[in-house]
Amino acid sequence: MPYESFDLNKGFIGHQHFFLILFRELMKCGDMKNSSGFTLIELLIVIAIIGILATVALPYYQGYMMRARLVEVENVMAVVKNAASAYYQENHLAWPDCPDRNAVRTSLGVGVGGVDRIFGISVGVADGTITATVQNVHPMVDGKTILLKPQPGGDGSLKWVWDYGAGFPVQLRQRGY
Repeated sequence: MPYESFDLNKGFIGHQHFFLILFRELMKCGDMKNSSGFTLIELLIVIAIIGILATVALPYYQGYMMRARLVEVENVMAVVKNAASAYYQENHLAWPDCPDRNAVRTSLGVGVGGVDRIFGISVGVADGTITATVQNVHPMVDGKTILLKPQPGGDGSLKWVWDYGAGFPVQLRQRGY
């Protein structure tokens, strides 16, 4: 068994008993009898190491959280994109008139009311561009607009292109569809 050890006097013993025997043998050595714990320098070194690790890890964590919040916005825009594409195909290459989130809900059947990362979302009737204004993501990007622009192909297909505009950090941008 993986948690058993062999004792010359008793044969195989469980891991709890092994550590108890090991502790008793170490206490007999005399070194641990006089030791009352960790020294101050040992504690300070551990605290310094934890501080260094936290200093390195915190910016990465914040970046991951910002990217995750922005992905929430992009996912909602992708759902609106799918509904707008279906509308475009079913209505003889005409885009829906959705100037706000209520019109997106009524015309396309996509409810975005529960998403607090989007301040406003619309679909342009002229060219089908989906526009979303970001909020509650990070002060660096709150209030900025993300565009998802359709590019009709010659065979009636659509290719969608993300446009973040100026001010969006490169590492937060969608890799594309």
